[in-house]
Amino acid sequence: MCYDIKASLEAQLNRARRKNDLQAIEEIIEKLAPLTDLPIHHTSGFDHPELLIYTNRSPAFPEVASWGLVPHWVRDNEQRKKLWNNTLNARGETIFDKPSFRESAKNHRCIVYVDGFYEHHHYNGKTYPFYIFRKDEEPLALAGLWSEWQDEETGGVLKTFSIVTTAGNKTMEKIHNNPKLKGPRMPVILPIELEDHWLHPIEDELEQESLQQLITAYPDEALDAHTVKRLRGKEYLGNVESISDMFIYEELVFD
Repeated sequence: MCYDIKASLEAQLNRARRKNDLQAIEEIIEKLAPLTDLPIHHTSGFDHPELLIYTNRSPAFPEVASWGLVPHWVRDNEQRKKLWNNTLNARGETIFDKPSFRESAKNHRCIVYVDGFYEHHHYNGKTYPFYIFRKDEEPLALAGLWSEWQDEETGGVLKTFSIVTTAGNKTMEKIHNNPKLKGPRMPVILPIELEDHWLHPIEDELEQESLQQLITAYPDEALDAHTVKRLRGKEYLGNVESISDMFIYEELVFD
């Protein structure tokens, strides 16, 4: 699962900076960033924040999109509101089959750059939030799906995305132990050398199979994690910079 993330402007500039696209960097900072909710130290997908995504339509320059994919076939805002809390994540194993995702899986894929993500650990009847990130502190390139939906009431176009998930690695097996779920999950994190592959068009079944091979757990040794302060309830500090800092719970036993 991936419902909570940290996404700085620097992380979302990652692709443009790597390509040394100075014009894109300037336009992102001056024109696009003000249209988003960046910087995001912590947010929940259920708040449907606005982020930057790099799409197969525009792989060199990001677009602003809301978290929670709304398929093009949604009838009205009532159906949209009922659906998009259920499309924050897309199970990688079924994205080419599920009605909400299959069109996007085939034709509308994207990359979402984040600093890290949060997950909850269950222990003695309580939950403890963890922050998961790359050991080298480089941004995570999350595999995503995107869609455009036209609001018939206003004529406006809503651009949305979902984060693709897969079975968790060993780190996530320890952290993501929710007894109500079938096994641990984690977002699909793309290695740098395979990012562009995720955005390539699919022309036949062989290319689809090749793409599906990217839907796998990120190497355990490349990630790090630590507990943070509560992300829910009265103790929640909100979207503040210190929210991802390490916080020790003396009662928590975690090996």
